[in-house]
Amino acid sequence: MTWIKICATTNLGDAQVSVATGADALGFIFAPSTRRIEVGTAAEIIMALPAMTEKIGVFVNESPERVAVIAAQAGLTGVQLQGDEPAAQLAEYRRLLGGRKVIKTLQARELLAGGDDRKLQAYLEARGTINAILLDSARPDQRGGTGLPFDWEAALPIVQRIKVVFPVIVAGGLTAGNVAQAIQLFKPWGVDVVSGVERETGKKDEAKLRGFVEAVRQAESVGKSN
Repeated sequence: MTWIKICATTNLGDAQVSVATGADALGFIFAPSTRRIEVGTAAEIIMALPAMTEKIGVFVNESPERVAVIAAQAGLTGVQLQGDEPAAQLAEYRRLLGGRKVIKTLQARELLAGGDDRKLQAYLEARGTINAILLDSARPDQRGGTGLPFDWEAALPIVQRIKVVFPVIVAGGLTAGNVAQAIQLFKPWGVDVVSGVERETGKKDEAKLRGFVEAVRQAESVGKSN
């Protein structure tokens, strides 16, 4: 089944509804953001969640040491590196985070700009340091949660290349209305949603959550029947 992460959790009520609707993982943003959460608040929420639910902390250009400290304090089961963390530094994150899941975000806009393939290749050669690569659609002023999809057709060759090495998680502007198309096109290991399931910034909408998860599961059943 497609792994579903509901990101930017800010309160216990939203976390519980996200789990009830079928989310596999919840995201907690510790980087500067309108959806940022304090470590103590995240820890309280995480303590109340089922053990089987993955708890992923989102960080932007934090040191491996700081990420490891927050992961321990909050009770995270994994981290998502959403900044410009170089491939050469991933081994240090892995060493300090132990068995926690490590997801590295790459921005489709930058990869599609082309010109220098060495950056992507460096991440693809980082086997053993990360568990998956997430492809997102950042703007210069916003690392994620933009509500805007990247150019899916143009990015398809990049996704296919990454999938040879790592599981791929697709994010950026996903909603109940378009996630099936993304799944059919990319056949990703996972999908990640923020704004597509919110009623306002930082607050989830139960109907949108249910609709999103149902659309993912329906797309999977269609794929199996084809």
